Amino acid sequence: MVVIAKSKCRKQWSNLTSPFGVAAVACLLLSGCTSSMDLFSSADKVDRSISTGTVPKVKSGDAQSDETTVRNAVTSADLAKVGGNPLPWANSATGSAGVVSTIREDRGQGHVCRAFTTTRHSYEGVAMFSGQACMTDKGDWLLTAFDRQ
Repeated sequence: MVVIAKSKCRKQWSNLTSPFGVAAVACLLLSGCTSSMDLFSSADKVDRSISTGTVPKVKSGDAQSDETTVRNAVTSADLAKVGGNPLPWANSATGSAGVVSTIREDRGQGHVCRAFTTTRHSYEGVAMFSGQACMTDKGDWLLTAFDRQ
């Protein structure tokens, strides 16, 4: 006579393969995956005052401040000393900086004018500009052109 014994372990696992048992195991396994999902509309608990990954727009006053900084760098440069070397500038108020690559002085038409090209490195990126500053009859320098290339 041969005696076949049934394992208790097999009987316990058969409960887990029932539809209810499979659903229970699936819920336990997926509970970690769904904990970050907003299933119950908890949007009112989110702090919307924090913003990440944003770049501030340059205000018109900031652009004007950069133009003034570049004008001051170009007009105060001693062209005999600078020669053809680049002239760096920086604006601590806006965080912008750049390099004036060329300055050409023209004394025609009764005024002293300096034409220049520069870069501007800002939160918006890097851009090239060409401009011109001319001395007024009162001795002040006036930026007559500052155009993005």
